[in-house]
Amino acid sequence: MASKDVKEILRPDTQAILLLCANFGLPREIEPQPLTLGEYNDLAMWLRKNQLRPADLLTTATQNRLDDLVETKLNPDRLLDLLERKAMLKLAVKSWTNHGIWILGRSDSEYPQGLKQQLKHFAPAIIYGVGNMDLLSAGGLAVVGSRNVDLEGIEYTKLLVQTCAAQNMQIVSGGARGVDITAMLGVLSAGGTAVGVLADRLIKAHVNGFYRPGIREGRLTLVSVYDPEDEFEAGKAICRNKYIYSLAEYAIVVSAAFGRGGTWIGATETLKRENSVPIFVRMQGNVPEGNQQLIKQGAKPFPETPWQGSLQALLANAAQCEL
Repeated sequence: MASKDVKEILRPDTQAILLLCANFGLPREIEPQPLTLGEYNDLAMWLRKNQLRPADLLTTATQNRLDDLVETKLNPDRLLDLLERKAMLKLAVKSWTNHGIWILGRSDSEYPQGLKQQLKHFAPAIIYGVGNMDLLSAGGLAVVGSRNVDLEGIEYTKLLVQTCAAQNMQIVSGGARGVDITAMLGVLSAGGTAVGVLADRLIKAHVNGFYRPGIREGRLTLVSVYDPEDEFEAGKAICRNKYIYSLAEYAIVVSAAFGRGGTWIGATETLKRENSVPIFVRMQGNVPEGNQQLIKQGAKPFPETPWQGSLQALLANAAQCEL
């Protein structure tokens, strides 16, 4: 793939979206500033209104119509400057594909429908990933929790993901230390599958010795909505929580601090969203106050161990129960 031209690797729509939205490893403050998701959504609305696709922005005819964008408050010159970054696109795509990274635009047929259905216009314009792309549509159980989880929470997480692996139920998590990494590595060691939604450095994470076997065997997919070279930022880690939930069918919060931290923020935001995935909370044992408070916010207690029969069926039934 590394020797292929950009046009052979990316569909025209995805080329256009990357040119508009990617920062290609540079700080986003550098001019021309890539479009934010909100700005891209405004542009996408204009395209639909005019029966155009993102790829049409690569043509002179459509570029000559960009002055009609007054209603979107987008500067046509900025868009043209972004679309001129073809040399940067070529170099970036070559580097990414040399590292085994693939790119999906929101218009690609392989783009996970769960993100579109759950997030609507908040679905990311671009997804970068490594590993088995099919896992993005396999659903499963999102497992999230504190980086500073106690031993009881760790052991609970291990038991849970081992059960999921035995029942062919995929795990979706975030790759952070604590609950996330325990869930992902635990399900992989038990022979199951996992999707990790990362907040930074996808280009480095996928060569991690812990991840390589799972990727090679087609049992692990790592994705990010941020450029593969981007460094960690707390805000990005919090924002990616909604993608974790939206790639799963159910979610469990193993351990959450009350009123603070990414786990709490991600869970409470998802609970407020219409048609979100059912969110469960571990209530067995010595759980932190955040777990108890999430129940008051609308989450449901996760079925207690020992789990008899199908965990998927238990969750489906529990999701229907009124508290």
